[in-house]
Parts: sequence; structure tokens; C-alpha cells
Amino acid sequence: MPYAQLPERTVLAVTGDDADHFLQTLVTADLDQLGGAEMRPSALLTPQGKVLFEFLIGRIEGGYRLDCAASAATDLKKRLTLYRLRSKVAIAIDEIPVLAVWQENTEQVAGLLVDRRFPDGDVGRLYGDPPAGIEAADPADYRALRVRSGIAEAETDYPGSDVFPHDVLLDQNGGVSFKKGCFVGQEVVSRMQHRGTARRRLMLLSGERHLTPGANIEAGGKAIGTVLATTGTDGFGFVRIDRLADMVARGETLSSDGVPLTATIPPWAGFSLPEPNQAASGTDE
Repeated sequence: MPYAQLPERTVLAVTGDDADHFLQTLVTADLDQLGGAEMRPSALLTPQGKVLFEFLIGRIEGGYRLDCAASAATDLKKRLTLYRLRSKVAIAIDEIPVLAVWQENTEQVAGLLVDRRFPDGDVGRLYGDPPAGIEAADPADYRALRVRSGIAEAETDYPGSDVFPHDVLLDQNGGVSFKKGCFVGQEVVSRMQHRGTARRRLMLLSGERHLTPGANIEAGGKAIGTVLATTGTDGFGFVRIDRLADMVARGETLSSDGVPLTATIPPWAGFSLPEPNQAASGTDE
């Protein structure tokens, strides 16, 4: 059972008497549904509904742990501080090591928190020194697992403030609650959900040769998406699913930088391609 330390990740601790109410009215996940032995995906959005910060969130004594990109931690702390006002909340960056653990029997690891982005429950998080009995692995091994699973992370795979939660499937993995009530950006995101207007989606990619991050995904000579992250011939990218549906109906093939590829919906995601030509009535908000 391997673990990998993730130097690109760090932790914010949000604690205090008002921590529950403070975060529940800001972030996309429903904290009332958050268990004590898990880390769930969540985000802080712009008022326009785009992802400003994306993170895993879990409970700690007296508050919450936010597991985010290290490069975004200072800015996330500043943004949360702006919202704090008179709330009884303390916000601090914690330099504790962030570890990913995966494969079978993860439930036997003391202190393990299940990473709910992975549907089978066989990937988790540890914070602090690794316990005895598990072996260190190259962080690239964990990254390959994450990429092949279609789990995108802000700053590492896509820039903040440039995507909607639906684009990176936060609506599919429990990262957005459409029932809990108001949070920053909630009106726009709820409108996209109820109108079914999400057209850009993250999809798994498989190429005949190595794929290049940042390259266009093309069909019939027209760009319909962008490769975001790769591990060899596999990866994931943003794809306009309305244009992909039309491409499939016309029998065209996908390629990126001349490399033929296929695009598939992650098996844990519940969305589907729209009917050909019907998608033209949708918008990107």
C-alpha cells in the first residue's frame, strides 16, 4: 500500500465558534453532510459563479481543514479573511505534510480520511508523518492515478477564475450542493444546473501516441476542447460536449496535434452527451 507526499498541496485550518456557519454560507459543498473520516471536494466561487479556489474540506477539532494548492493558500486565506467580518473565526495556514494513500485495504491505515473524489473509496488523505507499514512512492504515481481517474485540481491542471464548477465536474462528485441554500456564486451555478446549459465538460482522453497538455482537441479541423493534463497516452481535457455530439453524428474523428484520440465520460460521472444539433440552443452562461 503506497503513499506519496504532495508538496504542491498545503492546508488551511478554519476554526472558531462560527466556523460552521461561516463556511457553510461561502463554499459550494454542504458541510452538514460532511462526515468525520472523509475529505470532500468543494470550492469558493466568484459572484459570477466561476471557481476562484478549489479544495478538499474535512472536519478537525473546532472547525475545518481545507486542503488546497500550496500556490493558492495565501490568497485563499486573504479571501476568507475578507468575508470574516465580525465572525468568531480563525484562519491559519498549517505546514503539516499532505499525503495521498491508495490501493486496497486503505481502511486499515490509522487516521486515514477517504478522498470522496474517487468513487471506490480506495484513495485517501493523511496529514502529518506517515504511519508504519506503508511504503513511500513517487508522487508521479499518484498523479497518474488521479489523471486517469479524471480528477482535476485547480492551479495544477486549470487556472482559477476561468471555469465553472460544472466544467470540472464538481456537480458530479458532490462538490456542489444544490439543496443547502445560498453560497457565493450559487445563483449562476444553480441556473446552469436547472437549465441544463453546461456545455464544457472534463472528459478522459486516450491517444494513439503521447498527448500534449495545452494542445487543442480538434474535430473536422475545428477546435472543440483543450488537453489539460496527461500521463503518457492518457489524460483529460475540456471538451465542448455539444460539438462532440455533432462530431460523433457526422462520423468525424478527434485528434490533438495530429494524434488521433478518443474522449470518454469518466465512469463515475453521470452526465451524457446531448442529442446532435439540440445542443446549439444551450449557452455557456
